[in-house]
Amino acid sequence: MDVAAPASTPLLDTITTPADLKQLDERELPQLADELRLAVVHSVARTGGHLGASLGTIELTVALHYVFDTPHDQLVWDVGHQTYGHKILTGRREQMQSIRKRNGLAGFPKREESEYDTFGVGHSSTSISAALGMALAARDVENGPRIAAVIGDGALTAGLAYEALNHAGDERADMLVILNDNDMSISPNVGGMNKYLARVLSGKVLAGAREGGKRVLSKLPTMFELARRTEEHVKGMVVPSTLFEELGFNYFGPVDGHDVRGLVAVLRNLRDMDGPIFLHAVTRKGHGYKFAEEDPLALHAVSPFDPSTGKPRASGGGPNKPTYTRVFGDWLIDAAEADPAVVGITPAMREGSGLVEYEQRFPDRYVDVGIAEQHAVTLAAGLACGGMKPVVAIYSTFLQRAFDQLVHDVAIQNLPVVFAVDRAGLVGPDGPTHAGSFDFSYMRPIPNMTIMAPADENECRQMLHTALQLGTPASVRYPRGHGPGVEVQETLTALDVGRAEIRRHGSRTALLAFGTMLAAAEAAGDAYDCTVVNMRFVKPLDTQLIESLAKEHDILITLEENAIPGGAGAGVMEHLGSVGDYTPVHLIGLPDAFIEHGSRDELLAAAGLDAASVLARVGSLVDQSLVRQAADLG
Repeated sequence: MDVAAPASTPLLDTITTPADLKQLDERELPQLADELRLAVVHSVARTGGHLGASLGTIELTVALHYVFDTPHDQLVWDVGHQTYGHKILTGRREQMQSIRKRNGLAGFPKREESEYDTFGVGHSSTSISAALGMALAARDVENGPRIAAVIGDGALTAGLAYEALNHAGDERADMLVILNDNDMSISPNVGGMNKYLARVLSGKVLAGAREGGKRVLSKLPTMFELARRTEEHVKGMVVPSTLFEELGFNYFGPVDGHDVRGLVAVLRNLRDMDGPIFLHAVTRKGHGYKFAEEDPLALHAVSPFDPSTGKPRASGGGPNKPTYTRVFGDWLIDAAEADPAVVGITPAMREGSGLVEYEQRFPDRYVDVGIAEQHAVTLAAGLACGGMKPVVAIYSTFLQRAFDQLVHDVAIQNLPVVFAVDRAGLVGPDGPTHAGSFDFSYMRPIPNMTIMAPADENECRQMLHTALQLGTPASVRYPRGHGPGVEVQETLTALDVGRAEIRRHGSRTALLAFGTMLAAAEAAGDAYDCTVVNMRFVKPLDTQLIESLAKEHDILITLEENAIPGGAGAGVMEHLGSVGDYTPVHLIGLPDAFIEHGSRDELLAAAGLDAASVLARVGSLVDQSLVRQAADLG
């Protein structure tokens, strides 16, 4: 694809909504797809965002909106990072410059943003469940909508997707599930003949016919074995039944997901068929843009880049210090070298969680379970029962999906599983679906759980070491990106569990900071002569110190990058109340609201957790306390 921006894009310029798209001759669709792909490349080059996945679904997006009557017919996208082309075709082309920015377009489908976004997403594997619900709601509606879900092969590894497939087959719901299989290309033996068969078999005359899909199942050995054992359909050749057929779906494919006219022909045949239909479309992530094709991982989610080279634009240099994720990855390597029982586990987030080098060094003690957070946690529990020391590297927002396993499989049995909780707090452009706002709140009530929050990089390393030594469930939560720049010590020293440290002695007011909020607390402490405490542990709290601080100060102020309800500050209040101490406690944390996307700095300011906001809030509370004291004395 020529990445030079054209002076105009004649066809794309005529498209404001899918209704305009339908005015095109079918023969014009390949050109439109090329123009749309170019528009996505140049848009993401300016703003950053998800590139490879959106490029891989360009033809599918065009075909779906060409065949289906959207927004009456409802398209449900899984995860949603592949929907930039969808946004452009549905009236948001001029707003693409604002995507993932404060008050701009969301990086994922969002119901409040457009009537074409039928279901808000951000986490994977939800599309089939949501589409089934919509199909059941439309079952008795005259001239009701047709429902189509688009799910990737990665998202299909999650149990939720199979629960929905199983239920949809049982309900015999009228819905189309499209597998966007972008982990393979169409090989010669799945070429023109296969494409022809897919078209013919999708016709009404042969609506009951099935056409094979071994390749997508070969990545899931137990499912492939099931398909192999159930081969029974013969049409001049052996045509295997698949797991999807066993679940009650009519299966068609594989089809070329980059042949837009072929997709249109197949979708027209499938659109009005009754019952659950499964279409397997093979695509290539980054298709049509050579740099994304050559390195789909690097160009999956990108910062602004030069479209002529695929390289990031100069950023003026960043801080020369390791990220928290890097600190974790280095620690895990050291831990595995020292102890052969250490096992690293990730739910499909090897790169994001800093495990690339670990996997290379310890492939036999590295487990990627796919997008299956529940399985990751229970697997870790089983490993712990077998004498291993599992470390689950997981984002805070994704650990939410495994809460039941956290409680029942790990905590009740008091098993030694370490949770390295990355992306805690506000993460930025991905918005509320990816914010780690609640892990203090949902982990703090769980018995047997130790919860730590480092204030800097070295403390993160020492806390991870501490967690591994405990022999009980433990969590270390840390934010995305860089810390304050504290030098990381190679020496590992276990912390005294449940003990905080006083960083500054002051008068009248004590600031109790948890994790990332320490720097802002120290600045406020210097400005208003406050005692500043690095709390370190959310559970167990340093109750002895808390009681002492309450006796020596007029007010306590807690600071945390977590939701206030049920958070660390709430724990401080609960303890003081339980011992009959009613010293005023003021809680500073994330508000009881979902904070929209933007840069991390913008979101911290919006939440009142940036240094300037904390300084102002502490100053106001100190002033109020002094006024109350004066009134009491008067």
